[in-house]
Amino acid sequence: MTADDLRRSPLAGVSGAFPAAGGAVSLRELPFPAQFSFRFRDAPLLSAPGSGPGGPGSDPGPVPGPGRFTRIGERLDALRLGPDEWLVVGPDGAQGAIRDLLEPVLDPEYGSLVDVSANRTVLELAGPAARSVLEKGCSIDLHPRVFPPGSCVQTLLSKVQVILRRTIVAPGPAYQLFVRPSFADYLARWLLDAMAEYTG
Repeated sequence: MTADDLRRSPLAGVSGAFPAAGGAVSLRELPFPAQFSFRFRDAPLLSAPGSGPGGPGSDPGPVPGPGRFTRIGERLDALRLGPDEWLVVGPDGAQGAIRDLLEPVLDPEYGSLVDVSANRTVLELAGPAARSVLEKGCSIDLHPRVFPPGSCVQTLLSKVQVILRRTIVAPGPAYQLFVRPSFADYLARWLLDAMAEYTG
């Protein structure tokens, strides 16, 4: 038995009730994402070789402002949470790729790079009714003029602290919620209740 066999998603007990894609709204967990907290004064993240939006070997892209995120290469995203604060995320197992990207540009006197992969799981809410579901428990303005694809924000959803981002590529409106494992089950059940009028 390996360590991977012992891993258990914080939503393993409720994910079977999640409605699948294809309807007005769907919900799924993206378990075990690689996540690193990255602090750097001058935000040189996208100046790293091969980190442009076109993937390896491409030119660096523009550095996103706070409240925005950008794709790095083919698998990683950098969410800019503040002037010098980033959350760099990727799929399960991408921790090595994130370290290889960020350690060469880390400022040892000011910056920090911390693996926080166990700190949050991710729920993805998608479909035409996704925004309406979120608006039942989130006070920020989620209208596309204010919160377009590529946006991210730290906020409260039904009294739970989350990082909310609107994805760039999806068949329809899609949002990802980064939530602490200890609150994940509560939030998932709240979402299922809020979705009930759209899922029949």
